[in-house]
Amino acid sequence: MPDGWHKAFATLWLGNLITGMGYSMTMPFVSLFIADLGHYSKFEISMYSGLAFAVTFITQAIMSPIWGSLADRKGRKLMCLRASGVMALTISLTGLAMNAGYIVLMRAIQGCFSGYINNATALMAGETPHRKSGWVMSQMMTASTAGNLIGPILGGALSSFFGNLLGGAWGYRVPFFITGFLMAMVFLATLLFVHEDFKPVKKAEMRPMKDIMATLPNLQLIIVMFVTTMLVQSANMSIDPIVSLYVKSMMPGAQNIAFIAGVVAATPGLGTLAASSYIGHKMDQIGPLKILRLGLLAGALLFVPMAITHSPWALAAWRFLLGMASAGMMPAAQTVLTLNTPPESFGRIFSYNQSFQAMGSVIGSLLGSGISGIFDYATVFWVTGATLLINFALVLIFQRKNS
Repeated sequence: MPDGWHKAFATLWLGNLITGMGYSMTMPFVSLFIADLGHYSKFEISMYSGLAFAVTFITQAIMSPIWGSLADRKGRKLMCLRASGVMALTISLTGLAMNAGYIVLMRAIQGCFSGYINNATALMAGETPHRKSGWVMSQMMTASTAGNLIGPILGGALSSFFGNLLGGAWGYRVPFFITGFLMAMVFLATLLFVHEDFKPVKKAEMRPMKDIMATLPNLQLIIVMFVTTMLVQSANMSIDPIVSLYVKSMMPGAQNIAFIAGVVAATPGLGTLAASSYIGHKMDQIGPLKILRLGLLAGALLFVPMAITHSPWALAAWRFLLGMASAGMMPAAQTVLTLNTPPESFGRIFSYNQSFQAMGSVIGSLLGSGISGIFDYATVFWVTGATLLINFALVLIFQRKNS
């Protein structure tokens, strides 16, 4: 391994963990925070909450290619510093919000400058020998997944504690301040402990993206991975907003719905954590495309029992298995990109991938809410499973055409 590789990996892994934790520690409670900021109607609270969620991904999709171009000229470490520094500032300022519009504005700014996890992943992809790429991509995903698991529990505990201690909206404000402080620590750790073997490139010497795309040995493969990222993220986001409501529909009149819904929501992350290291090593042995095909097919099939079950505990068990399958989806797609992208184009290719991921988040959340509103919750699972099956067919067709 290159000198300083393990220190950089540990720092960026921890940065991904805190970034994932910071997001999930604050976002689930934004609607409650907004409700405490004024006399908003139920419709207004829903509208502002939806805007606060979606606007980040929309601005992220627009800005990612611009930051990717800068990353290829200045390096991925600078992009990690930019993302963590602005996130520390905007999240802290969100804690000072006096109205809902201010929160939406801060979320939009945060989306414009976001990208720590993707740039940290791209940095490690560039610094890691190809024989270790699969394991490293899996571990970087594990960090953000673990953060997403810890965040809601920690955020809920902090909100309750400080709400009782200080009263009013302070219960929701304090987690924003704590997250801002942690992101400032991520900024300092990245600055001090991460070394990137990168030589700055002048703008005039940068090859245009269309020229790079034209010379890629597997352009079709890169595009298929972009689409895979979008569809997998869409599949994740279509289910997350309706899981608790689906659990509630299975348990009419139950008293502990919130706890059980929390368990059901957390199980995919636990499955991913349990399987990621093994699947990462397997990816390095047999290749990421085989793992990707298996992950997509397994994920599509697992949505069938989830759509027909009437037990929240059975749903939790199936979602745990889905989390294990997910460990072979997004990391596999990122590994394929790593192995088929020249080093001078890493920043831009991964930024385009981030844009597709952001588009998947917007599409998935709209798809899940729209389908459940028109039909029922089970239909969301059927449609999501079909989406992954289409993705599996797409990858299979590409491989057969190019084998």
